[in-house]
Amino acid sequence: MTERRTAREALALVTEDFAELPYPARDSAPDGPLAWHGYDASRARAAERTGEEESVVCGTATVEGTRAVLIAFEFGFLGGSLGERTGDRLETAYTCARARRLPVVALVATGGSRMQEGMSALTQLQRVARQSILTREAGLPQIAVLRDPTTGGGWATLGAGADVTLALPGAQVGFAGSRVRPPDADPAAYTAEAQVVAGSVDAVVRPEELRQSLGCWLRLLTAPSTAPAPPPRHLGTTGPPTTGWDAVRRARSPLRPCAEAYLAAYFTHRVAISGDRCGGADPDGMLCGFGAHEGRTVAYAAQTGAATRPAGYRTAARLIRLADRLGIPVLTLVDTPGAANDADAERQGVGAAIADLFGAVAGARVPVTTLVVGEGGSGGALALAAPGNTWATPDSYFSVIAPELAAAILKRGPEEVEATADQLRIRPQDLVELGVIRGVVGGPSGSAP
Repeated sequence: MTERRTAREALALVTEDFAELPYPARDSAPDGPLAWHGYDASRARAAERTGEEESVVCGTATVEGTRAVLIAFEFGFLGGSLGERTGDRLETAYTCARARRLPVVALVATGGSRMQEGMSALTQLQRVARQSILTREAGLPQIAVLRDPTTGGGWATLGAGADVTLALPGAQVGFAGSRVRPPDADPAAYTAEAQVVAGSVDAVVRPEELRQSLGCWLRLLTAPSTAPAPPPRHLGTTGPPTTGWDAVRRARSPLRPCAEAYLAAYFTHRVAISGDRCGGADPDGMLCGFGAHEGRTVAYAAQTGAATRPAGYRTAARLIRLADRLGIPVLTLVDTPGAANDADAERQGVGAAIADLFGAVAGARVPVTTLVVGEGGSGGALALAAPGNTWATPDSYFSVIAPELAAAILKRGPEEVEATADQLRIRPQDLVELGVIRGVVGGPSGSAP
């Protein structure tokens, strides 16, 4: 379990100039909407113990140079639970964010909805969800930091509903709190680290690194741009491949630069998102995030050379839709032999995941730029490619199907695979002639600037 901090201590981790917002007054019946005996006394004791009048503190602050609206939960006040007055404060915070065009950062530590207010408390989740949607529609980013514990409705709205979700090490994170889980439930499943593996949290950040991490996220997510991202410089072999099979061989070479090398050369710094928010992540097949290129923010989704899992496609779609909402151009790197085609991939909905990514790219209003840096295997690669703005390196290929599989389908022997590769016209220069790509980066024809 991570160290448990008060709301003010959590705020002090990330800022030094927090200014609390004025909150609306609310008249309430004695002991709340349910007339729960002793509720007023419980609130009074909580206020005396914590120094706070409610379970959440809201205000504006500067985080590493970027102004933001901050929301900090006080777990010592009735378990950081959400009640009607909590909802009032949260609505005030979101309204302020939209009025001042500021991002929202929620430092969450909550046990869920307040039982002493019954359904009046539970319906605050709908209220929070509405405010979050309005803020999303306004094009403002929302970042959640999950403290210990983050459970119940607070996790299911402010936490899991944020654009980017970070967590402190060892924090208890899960919809079910420790007292309401099945007795045989594995406690390791209800941790920040487990939620990263499950695709529900982007990263675990140590407390001493939280301010810097949040500052980087806020700078990148609040810097819209209308200009397309230029394709990266070519890092590998120069000169076009001589044959289709030569293109395949070069694209499959373990010595060829892969996504990580291109991203490192392209961005001065970057931050990663992880997970599809549907129970999966594909860290070995798809890299997604935001970075700084020549002083402006570019979002990226990059295949790594492996077969892409369904969670990888869904994570890329999530990245592109977020960038589109925030007005940030997108760079995609294509490098996969194709979509994963094992039984688990089918059970996880690989076809639907690819369709979702095709839709995200097709529907993007921000410019999308694609560079094919290695293998371009069928629809599993094309789903990540920008129509009309795709480039290729000299050590890449793009094909409707791998030459070996094409030969097998056509009932040709292994000795005919190389000739089949030529027939498919999969070399970068062939793709330029066919009008499939705009040009070859570093190549003799249609070179990128």
